[in-house]
Amino acid sequence: MTEIAFPFRIDRRGRTADTGYDTHVRDMVEQLLFTSPGERVMLPEFGCGLLDLVFAPNSPEIAATLQLSVQASLQRWLGDVIEVEALDITSEDNVLRVLVSYVVIGTGARRTDEFVEEGPA
Repeated sequence: MTEIAFPFRIDRRGRTADTGYDTHVRDMVEQLLFTSPGERVMLPEFGCGLLDLVFAPNSPEIAATLQLSVQASLQRWLGDVIEVEALDITSEDNVLRVLVSYVVIGTGARRTDEFVEEGPA
């Protein structure tokens, strides 16, 4: 199955770039993680607010809350596409790292992907 690549771009043939289904699912996870609620006009609830806490002070309570919030967002928005097996979020200085292990329901493929977002220095 072929899907549109993210971010949208034109390939060297002059056509819309495409990708495989498992990569498309990874792209959907990335979009959900790094979209803030209210950012999408037609779907203001979409996102998980992960980037809002990049510069928040670290504490075990904030880490636990963030972990639950991201887990809930993944379940809400992508629960019919993936089954999350593990989720680890770390924030160091201006770098946010999210490690997600999941199973793609449509193909049965197990994936572990790391998503990294750097804030301004």
